[in-house]
Amino acid sequence: MDLIKIAEAAFSTSKEHPQFRSGDTITVSYRIKEGNKERIQQYRGVVIRICGHQDKKRFTVRKMSDNIGVERIFPLDSPFIEEIKVNKYGKVRRAKLYYLRKLTGKKARIKERRS
Repeated sequence: MDLIKIAEAAFSTSKEHPQFRSGDTITVSYRIKEGNKERIQQYRGVVIRICGHQDKKRFTVRKMSDNIGVERIFPLDSPFIEEIKVNKYGKVRRAKLYYLRKLTGKKARIKERRS
């Protein structure tokens, strides 16, 4: 078991990310490799869930693109994440916001939490 922990520690990327919760609007700067070129893509949306434990956390970000909902799952310890920026803090009462998938327009808005 100790060899596994040693290997995980060697490959871990200890980047500091801001604290965010479900309902927050964030921008994820994600490094994408296309052929032999690399670029950074900004993915902005609402966090609808955070799952996992300790360093193995994953979070799902949902955004609207041409009136179509697009969700993407990011591992928090991914080496391709350059930075995470919190744009708005949302005020929600649930941990998993799957109900946002059915809502459109003004009904899908989340109140802002003052911090």
